[in-house]
Amino acid sequence: MARPVSHDAALRDRLLGITAEMVDAKGPERISLRDVAQAAGTSTTAIYSLFGGKARLLAAVIEHAFASFGAAQAATEPHGLRALGRAYRDWATSNPALYRLMFGGALATADDCAPDPAVTSSAMAPLVRALSARVPEAQVTTAALTVWAQVHGAVSLELAGVASGVADWDAAYTAVLDAVERAFPRDA
Repeated sequence: MARPVSHDAALRDRLLGITAEMVDAKGPERISLRDVAQAAGTSTTAIYSLFGGKARLLAAVIEHAFASFGAAQAATEPHGLRALGRAYRDWATSNPALYRLMFGGALATADDCAPDPAVTSSAMAPLVRALSARVPEAQVTTAALTVWAQVHGAVSLELAGVASGVADWDAAYTAVLDAVERAFPRDA
């Protein structure tokens, strides 16, 4: 009797990375499982075995992105609010395709591609915890969304290249983090 084919974590990760790049370049509607499998050097059977189909593969890409981003934020959390902001930019610039997929909406319109809300919301938890020491409890969620919007806006502009007059993104981003620190001081 033949032994069932085993698909390992390395293949799963390779499929997630290839899918992210393809969706970023072409959009979710223009990729096929055959294209993804061919680029990964595997079969569509492997994709069905690991993910169950295209919709779950696309959702898994977003979940993987948020889990990776959340892990980077959690690792940085002990170093404070400014460090979380720096880690946000570092992760985004190291993973631009995943970042665009997380926040660009390309998969939001694809059928049945909704990632697990627990995975996506857990990525914000380190920021919420960092701000809970700086603002009253009733204001933590609003403060977290405010900070996230500021750093997200700056990083998105940098990655999109829309502010061509900015010669020094490090300085611009430092100014954003300075503004966050002023808005939410330690001894509020």
